[in-house]
Amino acid sequence: MRVLTIFGTRPEAVKMAPVIQQLQINAEIESRVCVTAQHREMLDQVLSLFNITPDIDLNLMRPNQSLADLTARIMMDLNPILMQEKPDWVLVQGDTTTVMTTALLCYYQKIKVGHVEAGLRTFNKWQPFPEEINRKIAGIVADLHFAPTELSRDNLLKEGIPDWRICVTGNTVIDALNQIAKLPIPESIQTLLSEKRILQGEKQLVVITAHRRENFGQPLENICQAIRQLADTLGHQAHFVYPVHLNPRVQETVYPLLGNHPAITLLGPVTYTEMVALEKHATLMLTDSGGIQEESTAFAIPTLVLRHKTERPEGVSAGFLHLVGDDKALIVQKTTEFLSNPDLLKRVKSLQNPYGDGKAAQHIVDSLLKFKDLEASMDDGFSG
Repeated sequence: MRVLTIFGTRPEAVKMAPVIQQLQINAEIESRVCVTAQHREMLDQVLSLFNITPDIDLNLMRPNQSLADLTARIMMDLNPILMQEKPDWVLVQGDTTTVMTTALLCYYQKIKVGHVEAGLRTFNKWQPFPEEINRKIAGIVADLHFAPTELSRDNLLKEGIPDWRICVTGNTVIDALNQIAKLPIPESIQTLLSEKRILQGEKQLVVITAHRRENFGQPLENICQAIRQLADTLGHQAHFVYPVHLNPRVQETVYPLLGNHPAITLLGPVTYTEMVALEKHATLMLTDSGGIQEESTAFAIPTLVLRHKTERPEGVSAGFLHLVGDDKALIVQKTTEFLSNPDLLKRVKSLQNPYGDGKAAQHIVDSLLKFKDLEASMDDGFSG
C-alpha cells in the first residue's frame, strides 16, 4: 500500500510524526512524506526532533501571504505531486489550509483520503476561523475518518458519515507527548524556571499562548490587560511566561501591554521540546490554541481557554478546560481561584484524560490496512 502523508504546520507535524513512524516500520506499506511548509521554521524544528526527512518539500511559506494566496499556491504546486506519486492513500491531519486544499485535490484525482483528528466541531463557521470550515471540507471528502473521541465520532455520524468509515483512535498528540516528555528539560527552560524560582517551588508558573485570528485587536488587548492585572496582584507568588507568536498583529498588541513587567517573561517562538517542558512545569495554562488544550489535559494542568467556543468539549466536560473567552473579569477570577486553591489543583490531577491511551498511531495504521477488505464488503458507490 502506497501512503503519502501531507502536512504543512508544526501542530500537524507533531500529531503526524507518530503515524509516520508506524507507517515506516510496517512492511505492508510504502510510506512517503510531503510537506507544504506553510509554516517553515516551526515545522523544521519538529521534523528534526522526530527524525523525519520529507521526500517532497514544497516550501510554500511567504511573508504575510493571505489565505487565498496560500490556497492557490498549494493547489498549483501539490497537484502535479499527486499525479506523479499516485498514492493509494493520502493522510492529512486536522484543520489547516493544507488539509482542506489537499482533500480537494485528492477528490479531483479520485485518491482516497484518511483524515486524522476527524470530527471536531464548534458548529460556528467563524470560530475558529478558518479551521472550522477547513475540517468540514476535509470531512466531506475523506474516505476514512480517524476520530480521536466518541464525541467526534458522533459529530460525523450526525453529518451522514457511515459508521464503518469512522475509527475512534484516540489523539496522536498523546503518542507524541509520551515520546517528548521523556527528554531532558532544555537548558534554556531550565535556566528560565530556575531564575524565576519555579523549579525551587517558590513560585507557580502560568503559561500563556494567544495568537488566533479571532482574538486579533480588542479581544487580545482584553486578554493582555487581564494578564497584567494578574501579574500586578499575584506576581509575588506566580510568574507568567508568554511565548509570543511572530504575527505582527500579535506582537504589536502584546509587547506594549505586557513588556517590562517583573512578573512576566515574553519569549520568542519556542521549540516544541521547550513548550512541552513549560507545560510540564505549569500550574495553570491560558491558551487559545487547539493542540495545547489536549496537551495540557494530558499533563493534568487546568487550562483557561481564551475562546468562546471549543471543538474539544471533552476536556471541558472532564474538568480540565474552562472557557473564559476574552472576558477580563472572568480570566482574573478563574486564574486567582486556581492559583490560590491547592485542593482545586489536586482535584484536576485526579481527572481522567479523555484523549486516549497513547496508541492512536498504531490504531490508525491498523485501520488503514483493514479498510480494503472492509470496503470490499460494502457497496456505497465509491468509484476511486
